[in-house]
Amino acid sequence: MSRSIYGVVMAGGSGTRFWPASRAHLPKQFLRITGRQTMLEQTLERVSSVVPADQSWVVVGRQHEAVTRQLLEGKPAHVLVEPFGRNTAACIGLAAIELRRRDPEALLIVLPADQYIADVAGFCRQLVSAAEVARRGSIVTLGVVPTRPETGYGYLQTGTAVAGEVEGAPYALVERFVEKPDQETALSYLVAGNFLWNSGIFLFTAATILAEIALHLPELAAGLARIETEGEGVLEEVYAGLPSISIDHGIMEKTSRPCHVFRLEVGWSDVGSWESLYELRSGEGDSAGNLLIGEGRLLVEEASGNLVQAGPGRTIALLGVEGLAIVETDDVLLVADLRRSQEVKRFVVRRDHDLA
Repeated sequence: MSRSIYGVVMAGGSGTRFWPASRAHLPKQFLRITGRQTMLEQTLERVSSVVPADQSWVVVGRQHEAVTRQLLEGKPAHVLVEPFGRNTAACIGLAAIELRRRDPEALLIVLPADQYIADVAGFCRQLVSAAEVARRGSIVTLGVVPTRPETGYGYLQTGTAVAGEVEGAPYALVERFVEKPDQETALSYLVAGNFLWNSGIFLFTAATILAEIALHLPELAAGLARIETEGEGVLEEVYAGLPSISIDHGIMEKTSRPCHVFRLEVGWSDVGSWESLYELRSGEGDSAGNLLIGEGRLLVEEASGNLVQAGPGRTIALLGVEGLAIVETDDVLLVADLRRSQEVKRFVVRRDHDLA
């Protein structure tokens, strides 16, 4: 475990596809939907064998600062607060200037707070290998080997040749980052074999990513430089004027620096909907495939393949229904076709201002 490796967990997402459990004030990464811990806590624990506990940083928006600090109370992880959401390039840039100030040799492992990994040991082995390549000045990412023609993810196209190997772990050169494809294109990617899902997990030194920001996002670089020079007192003023752009669009699609990818086959999921959560945890359901999440009680008569979330003291009774997502909160009851559960974000657009 290197003292110059830092974990940067991006916890600013809104989690609209997990409405009504996920709300503006308590999005997906703060929910206990994949286990007894919140997804944020699981992410921090997942990398604890690679990143020293006191070198984990969670970047959140001001709205979620209190809940984050409450979750991390008594733990050595640090909290870095953005006054406004400005997408992942600004988020990563802010973390990079903070960590470079503390450690000029800082190497960042950047992770979303709301993903699931089944094989944690295998994942950490890949991180260790990827960190060795990132130390050489490369941008490194982990690409997920696709299992289906998915249209909801971005992709990486890799070179056909192996670019190198670290302790038996091969890595390839990323030829290009690809936007979310249509169904026919996604199928062609699956058949081609040299396309990987973009996991959103990156490794680079603070010096490397700040040099790339200076080259490709000069407006962001100028803002970060002012924050670095003048301190926290100008953070809100500067952030208000920063461009909102993802690290993918702002840097990865433009860089001429070598970008390498390790293939990830560790049971990865972005847990992007109630349906994907059901697929992830279906083995925990009853003999008819009915899955209960939460501390409620489930009564079933001739029902199958349903996902139910209910809180303590609540009983949900199912009779003759199949393939439903039933999610109960204090103020909303959602009943939806499980296969269409990604569409619940429609309700966020219509009503989240009333139900936040």
